[in-house]
Amino acid sequence: MERKQSTPAHNAAEFQWQEDDVFARIASRYDLLCDVFSLGIHRLWKREVARVIAAEPWQTLLDGASGTGDIILRVLRRERTQGRTVIASDVSTAMLAIAERRLAGHRSQVQFRTLDMEAMPSVPDASVDAYSISLGLKICDRGLALREALRVLRPGGRLVVLEASNIRWHAAQQAYLLYMSLCMPLLGWLATGGDASAYRYLLRGIKDFPAAPALCNELEQAGFADVSFKRLSLGIVAIHTARKPVRPAP
Repeated sequence: MERKQSTPAHNAAEFQWQEDDVFARIASRYDLLCDVFSLGIHRLWKREVARVIAAEPWQTLLDGASGTGDIILRVLRRERTQGRTVIASDVSTAMLAIAERRLAGHRSQVQFRTLDMEAMPSVPDASVDAYSISLGLKICDRGLALREALRVLRPGGRLVVLEASNIRWHAAQQAYLLYMSLCMPLLGWLATGGDASAYRYLLRGIKDFPAAPALCNELEQAGFADVSFKRLSLGIVAIHTARKPVRPAP
């Protein structure tokens, strides 16, 4: 794990779900899009973040932006999570409906909630042991989402975030962004049957999302402690872990 720089928190993708219900339109093709855009590598990222989440000491996990439930499914397949409870949440009811079908075999362990990560008034303060969010921070106001994560976590509770980062070698990072800029529109257009918004938001979010050290700073500024990260796939994404302090900072 490495450590930390800084950028103001905002919505990297400039995505407003209230104005464009893109996820309802692409819900049935979302997992295909993940395969297309990442050339299947997202499966390795999800496997690793599921391992990290399962290894944390929690009894109740709130998962923000659960999407189709792919990561939760991987978490609950691990033996050490037997008897634990997961709250699967998403702002898209269409995505959550797919997650509910996929997780039918774990129904006794999973609760499904329609929640907006930026504001979750129905979730009490200090009510969950762990909070996870994977590939969702780029399409929301990070500052609001991180404050809500801190609020709902119990003191000492753990945060796990899988999100875009950057390749440390400048030439490789530029080549990756060039590939995404040239290939993503075509692949996304084909995979979504011409729905341009799906890949437009994703591309903007990847380009404008802070590198892992800068996101570490944002986590600390939001009030988290013991912040660290691990780069995956040369730094295309990174897994961040943090803890809500047992006592508020003086």
